[in-house]
Amino acid sequence: MKDMNLAKLISVDLPLFTAIIHDLFPGVETPIIDYGKVETPGERTGGLMVIPFALNKVIQLYETKNSRHSVMIVGKTGTGKTVTWRTLQGAMAIMCKNGEPDYNYVKEYPLNPKAMDLGELYGEYDLATNEWSDGVLSTLMRNACPDEKWILFDGPVDTLWIESMNSVMDDNKVLTLINGERISMPDQVSLLFEVENLAVASPATVSRCGMVYNDYSDLRWSPYVNSWLKKRPKVMCTGLS
Repeated sequence: MKDMNLAKLISVDLPLFTAIIHDLFPGVETPIIDYGKVETPGERTGGLMVIPFALNKVIQLYETKNSRHSVMIVGKTGTGKTVTWRTLQGAMAIMCKNGEPDYNYVKEYPLNPKAMDLGELYGEYDLATNEWSDGVLSTLMRNACPDEKWILFDGPVDTLWIESMNSVMDDNKVLTLINGERISMPDQVSLLFEVENLAVASPATVSRCGMVYNDYSDLRWSPYVNSWLKKRPKVMCTGLS
């Protein structure tokens, strides 16, 4: 329950959720899982400042991906959505290089679903020759990849294109094209959605995905200012003799 719900809650709702858990399971303490193998490489990835909020979101993304093959990272611009999945990607690459089991190199395939029409995204028939042409997504799902593959949808979610993904996001993991062909998604392929909000997403879509919510009120402005100050050249002031 904590793995599937803590990542999607805002900070003011966390005490309420924790209180409900204690009421439902009185006297039961949740075991603390040591994620040192993920946290330590994550701190060395990208040369970024180590902020507890950002590191916690990386761990939540890792936990959510272990239970769902489709994950949505939700939050406004500037809340570290891209940093979250890139840090996890880099940490997994470091652990794979160090010989840690169950960790693989990850190759990302970003695309903007709103920058193309449905034919370009999924595939379509040529009206002149009646020949089928694969779209960007169907091509990515066909291409074999020895490493772990993340297909990243970086753009707004709407009903025009996301509803066709429901059969891929559920346990079937099958993309059905308009020509009747069905493409199964391999186990090493995952779907990541980087979106600002889910205002027009249907309950059927939301229920099929794991959620990681990045709240700007938890990050605030100080990391940006401190990071900028560290990059500024140090000016040495010397007194006049």
